[in-house]
Amino acid sequence: MANRTFFGGIHPYDGKELSKDKPIKTIMPGSELVYPVSQHIGAPAKPVVQKGDRVLVGTKIAEAGGFVSAPIYSTVSGTVKGIEKRRVVTGNMVDSIIIENDGTYEEIEWVKPAPPEELTTEEKINLIREAGVVGMGGAGFPTAVKLSPKEPDKIDYVIANCSECEPYLTSDYRRMLENPELLIDGLRIVVSLFPHARGILAVEDNKSDAAKILREKLGNDPKIQVKVLQTKYPEGAERMLIYACTGRQINSSMLPADAGCVVNNVDTLCAVSNAVREGKPLMERIVTITGDAIKNPQNYRVRIGMNYRDLIEDAGGFVTEPAKIISGGPMMGFAIFDLDVPTTKTASAITCLTKDAVAEYEPSACISCAKCVDVCPEKLIPKNLADAAENGQEERFVAEYGMECCECGCCSYICPARRQLTQLIKGMRRIQLAKRRK
Repeated sequence: MANRTFFGGIHPYDGKELSKDKPIKTIMPGSELVYPVSQHIGAPAKPVVQKGDRVLVGTKIAEAGGFVSAPIYSTVSGTVKGIEKRRVVTGNMVDSIIIENDGTYEEIEWVKPAPPEELTTEEKINLIREAGVVGMGGAGFPTAVKLSPKEPDKIDYVIANCSECEPYLTSDYRRMLENPELLIDGLRIVVSLFPHARGILAVEDNKSDAAKILREKLGNDPKIQVKVLQTKYPEGAERMLIYACTGRQINSSMLPADAGCVVNNVDTLCAVSNAVREGKPLMERIVTITGDAIKNPQNYRVRIGMNYRDLIEDAGGFVTEPAKIISGGPMMGFAIFDLDVPTTKTASAITCLTKDAVAEYEPSACISCAKCVDVCPEKLIPKNLADAAENGQEERFVAEYGMECCECGCCSYICPARRQLTQLIKGMRRIQLAKRRK
């Protein structure tokens, strides 16, 4: 039986051979760490320290600023230098807590919770909330909120997103190979929150070795299975993943919970295990430093707050000056112009490329080939949506379901006229979302 997948999608060069065989390497931070108070969707965290305070590894330095928010913890011991605006990866200046690292890494005294099987659902969720765990696949939605749907008894599936379909990225793959027990434990904890749920470890078939290891570690667990999916981009997008795993469909006005599903990233589930079993907050993540402009592509265990430039330097620096540096991968990531920015909870990768394929081509007129329609996983007509966006036709854009676009970039990738379809559609979606918020 063929592995399941979704409609449309593409098969771009994945570039994973650059770093997939590189074991996770622990890297220590420099003398200064920067902690933006906005590292998640929702209200910014509120600083609870001030200039001159001494902090230890695990000291809470900012508390959640609301229900949809998450606290932040120091990942080093040292002194708070101040709270000031610093540039983040998006280019914005954000209020940030600056800590001078004293190099001793003295930790607070951890209080280990009772075993998960002895904790109530509320106690587990509170541990996850207090640990500051957020979606680490890029969205940054506070995990405790995601795990608190209105009707928990209607959740049928908890899906571990192990697909890692974004080109070049290999951090989740290395986690599956090196920390499978941690991933499975996190998934078991989340499954235990919902009375009728079963777990799915969704792995693409180009990671068969990871799928084999996960099956071996699972043993005869009756509540969790490994489900192998076709390798195709964007298999890891939430809507596509849910359909491939369960056959259920959701749209832009629905949450996964509306289809009886909860989806969590690999690193997120590892953080859940650390929070509930060890009582430890989210303080580190795995980051891939890759691309043909990097001398020694690598997967790093990184303390939150570290500088991007330190990671690049440890990877040997640049072979040649990159034409483009991307935070994340080439499909869903975005170009950056400054490496002096901090690693945050949502920083998955830095991709450095010697060639800017997009800038090399001048867009031309649409030739009505319908290739964008063939690959659109949402079954839209991207050409029409881009035309509406370009001409400011907001009503037409909405009428043709422009808000259903998941911004995966498949249409731009496949377009022989090199039209920047995704960029146009994304811009109009931002306008419509802003109007809805008002």
